[in-house]
Amino acid sequence: MLLRLAYLTVTNAFAALRLLPTSDRDKDVEILVLRHQIAVLERQLGADTRVRFAPEDRAFLAALLTSLPREVLRQLRLLVRPDTVLRWHRDLMRRCHARICRPKRPGRSPTVPSIRALILRLVRENPSWGYRRVHGELTTLGIKVAPSTVWEILKQAALDPAPERASTTWADFLRSQADALLACDFIETVTLSGQRQYVLAVIEHATRRVRVLGITAHPSATWVTQVIRNLVMDLDGAGCRARFLLRDRDGKFPILMDEVLAEAGITTVLTGIRMPRMNSIMERWVQSCRHELLDRCLVWNERHLRHALREYELFYNGHPAHQALAQAAPLRPVPERITEPERVTDLKIRRRARLGGVLHEYSHAA
Repeated sequence: MLLRLAYLTVTNAFAALRLLPTSDRDKDVEILVLRHQIAVLERQLGADTRVRFAPEDRAFLAALLTSLPREVLRQLRLLVRPDTVLRWHRDLMRRCHARICRPKRPGRSPTVPSIRALILRLVRENPSWGYRRVHGELTTLGIKVAPSTVWEILKQAALDPAPERASTTWADFLRSQADALLACDFIETVTLSGQRQYVLAVIEHATRRVRVLGITAHPSATWVTQVIRNLVMDLDGAGCRARFLLRDRDGKFPILMDEVLAEAGITTVLTGIRMPRMNSIMERWVQSCRHELLDRCLVWNERHLRHALREYELFYNGHPAHQALAQAAPLRPVPERITEPERVTDLKIRRRARLGGVLHEYSHAA
C-alpha cells in the first residue's frame, strides 16, 4: 500500500506541474469534460453499483480533498459522497496516530535451543515427569525458565501429559529388563525317516545370542533337567547374570527344571495361555529358524539335524544384522563405515556358503 501511495503521489505531482502553464479557460474546459465523463460513468453503472476503491486510492483522495471546505467539497462531482471522503481521512489519521503512539514492547525472548533440547531430553529419559517436575530439575541446574515455557515446549513437541507417558507397556518392560531375561522354547520337526525331533533352545534378550541346548526324540524330565543344568554352568562361565527365564506352559518342562534354575538365582516366569507375544523374541527366532533353515533343507536324521542347527547357531550369532542391536550381530559389532571413495567404487565381496548354500555369509575379500 505504501509503495502504491508513493507512486500515486509522485505521478500526480508531475501532473500538477503540467497544469501550471495551462490557462484558466483550458482548465475550466478540462473540468467540464471530466464532470461529463463522471456523469456518463454513473449513468452506465447505475444507482445500485458501487465503485471499489483500493486503500491507497482512499488515502490519496482523502489527503487531496480534505483541504477543501465542506461547501466546496459538496459541490464537486465525485463517485462517492463527501462524508465518505471525510471518513476516509479520519481513518487515515487514526492509523497514523496508532502507528506513532504504539508502545514498543520488546516481548519475551525465545528460549535458547540448548535449553529446549535439554527439556525434551529430560522428558524422554524420565517419562513420568510432568512440566512442574522438569521445571524443578532445571532450577536445580541453575537454569531460569518459567513453568509455562516448559509446558509450551512440551506441547509444541506433541508430548502427552505425564500420566499418559508414564504407562509402561510389555515391550518397554522387556526392553528395560533385557539384561536379566532369558527365554526358551521347544521346536518340533520331523526327519525324512518320520521320526519327530524336539529342539530346546534359549535366547538372551539383551544380546540376542541363541544357544541350542539339545536335540532329542524323547524329551523326558531327566533329559530336560540335565540340559538346564548344562545351561546354568555355561551362563556362569560366560558371566551372564540372568535373573528371569520366560517359557510357556508346555508339559515337557518339568517342575525339577524350575528348582534347578531357582538354585542358580533364576526365577521362572510363565507366559499366559495362548499368548505367544509374551515370549515374542523367542517366537521370532523360532520363525527365523524355520524360514531360513528347516523349511529349506531335508533333514535325514537326528545327526544331520544336530549338524544343521549347530551351523545355524554359528550363523545367527555371528553374521546377520539385528535391528534391536543397531544392525549388529550378537557376537559381531557393527563394522566401520567405508569412507574411502576408491573402496566404494571397487568393492570385492566374498561369499561363504553354509550347509551347501542354504545359508550365505558375505564379507570383504582380503
